[in-house]
Amino acid sequence: MKLFLGVDGGQSGTTVAIGDETGLVCGVGEAGPSNHVGGAEGRDKLQRAVRAGLRRAAERARLDTANLTFESACFGMSGGPDDKEAILAAAVRTAHLLVTTDAAVALAGATRNGQGIVVIAGTGSMALGRNGVAVARSGGWGYVYGDEGGAFDIVRQAVRAALRMEEHWGPDTALRAVLLEATQAASVNQMLHWFYNPAWERARVAALAPLVDRAANEGDAVASRVMNQAAQQLAELAAAVRARLWLPNDAVEVAYAGGVFGSRMLLERFRVLVELEAGNRAMAPRQPAYLGALLEAYRVAGVSVELRGP
Repeated sequence: MKLFLGVDGGQSGTTVAIGDETGLVCGVGEAGPSNHVGGAEGRDKLQRAVRAGLRRAAERARLDTANLTFESACFGMSGGPDDKEAILAAAVRTAHLLVTTDAAVALAGATRNGQGIVVIAGTGSMALGRNGVAVARSGGWGYVYGDEGGAFDIVRQAVRAALRMEEHWGPDTALRAVLLEATQAASVNQMLHWFYNPAWERARVAALAPLVDRAANEGDAVASRVMNQAAQQLAELAAAVRARLWLPNDAVEVAYAGGVFGSRMLLERFRVLVELEAGNRAMAPRQPAYLGALLEAYRVAGVSVELRGP
């Protein structure tokens, strides 16, 4: 029985899926983050995460982890594939290896036949589209120059609003009190300086985004503007990809993925804006990214299946 491997690796964790030649998902395993490989420590972390996830998936599939060999494997990696391919080739025995981006595997699982657009908004943000002939992306420039609409950017905009209030050149907002309570800072200025400290890594700052959403839902006008602006920017990422790949009125599935879309306010605004374009249909992903990676593993090997289970 030939086996296939799909891996979704990112800054929040790594998910591994093993499938057989019939499309049955035999086992799924989870492990720690695997997004950065700078220096020996980063490379070791990547290998540990992949091997731990693989071991757990193999155990659930009741496979012998000592002699595990795959017909094909696909890794969708946050932070890009270029610096990870050699490391992953050494970590897994496979006849065919594809190392690509986390966005590519998210799209592969999110839409019918892997065609359409996926907008991803977690800590950062980006959009990726594929029409069967070409691929286009927008955003994903990182937290310094981009990631508009992502969780880190939502918190950044909230901090700016709180600073304006504190310095008396912006409107009053509940965001100041909310953020100070969450961080136990004495002032927004102090909190801002804490956020420059390595102890407050981007993911930790981004984790405060639900507080902005809560303030918006409780009627704070400034927080509402922050959330609606994020929805607008994410819809613009989708529109930029659409304009490059499809004609007006073409039918296009636009999937959304990532923790930011857990905000009902943001999601509903995003849906409305996306579907203003004739032919667009905003939708939840059909399948998670790790199953998109597994589908890509089958595709690379020239195998067409419908996934089943586990």
